[in-house]
Amino acid sequence: MSDICKNWTQWLKQTRFSHMSEVQVQQTFNWLFAVRNIVIEKANIKAGDKIIDIGCGTGLLSFGVLEKFQDSVELIFSDKFEDCLLECKKLLEESNIKHNATFLQSDCLDIKLPDFSVDKALTRSVLVHIADKQKAINEIYRILKKGGTYCAFEPIIKSNTRYHELTTPNEITDWRAFKEAEDDFMSDPNDPLTNFDAQSIAQNLDLAGFSDGDIDVQDTPSSYIATKEAIKQWFDSAPSPDRPTTKQRFLKYFDEDKVNNYIFEVQNALHNKMISVNSKTIFIRATK
Repeated sequence: MSDICKNWTQWLKQTRFSHMSEVQVQQTFNWLFAVRNIVIEKANIKAGDKIIDIGCGTGLLSFGVLEKFQDSVELIFSDKFEDCLLECKKLLEESNIKHNATFLQSDCLDIKLPDFSVDKALTRSVLVHIADKQKAINEIYRILKKGGTYCAFEPIIKSNTRYHELTTPNEITDWRAFKEAEDDFMSDPNDPLTNFDAQSIAQNLDLAGFSDGDIDVQDTPSSYIATKEAIKQWFDSAPSPDRPTTKQRFLKYFDEDKVNNYIFEVQNALHNKMISVNSKTIFIRATK
């Protein structure tokens, strides 16, 4: 488990930015802070609330709460992985924030808290890494007090712009075969990254028992100059420590020479070109 934990911390701090330019990294941080602020605002946090940040990672939501409310609230940093909690402890110790914070090593599918324990539950990009989203949402519902609120952000990865949408058949050998492979693995019902959308999450909330689940769907477009090195990183970077890279996904359909040639042709097709991509995301707010 230790190696997995370290990989998660490294992924959160480094790997997920590996294919980005400095400008893109700064844009991403600006976007992450904006997402954090929206989740916290939707939670309608008040002095005296007991709050859990489930799957806290390196603490984006938790530190946003503490910066705004400090020790007027009780906050639980919760994560399955010890290294993430150690990173948050380190950052908290280095800060000058007054706090009433505790740390809980706990899986989202089995949160180590009694029923009716917290006023607010927050997550950011957590459900996207959990295959059984219904079980996770049931657990969140269980630990909330009556009238408690669950607020979250999730990327809908299955709706992201795909490689075949950025290229044309005359640029790529066997373009249609690669398109079909990509469409197949981007709709895999067994892959936690792609087995959900806004409608299925709404159903999960209803089945869990939430009384007024609200889902705000947003499209996030972006445009930038692609480079061969960045494109290589698209294929070589894992979306999380425990999931295959895009190259590995294509290797389930084609031999390595064919996949390497595909990557080479995508690089040539897009190098130094302005590309536009779209990401679909959702904000969740639900009351018990």
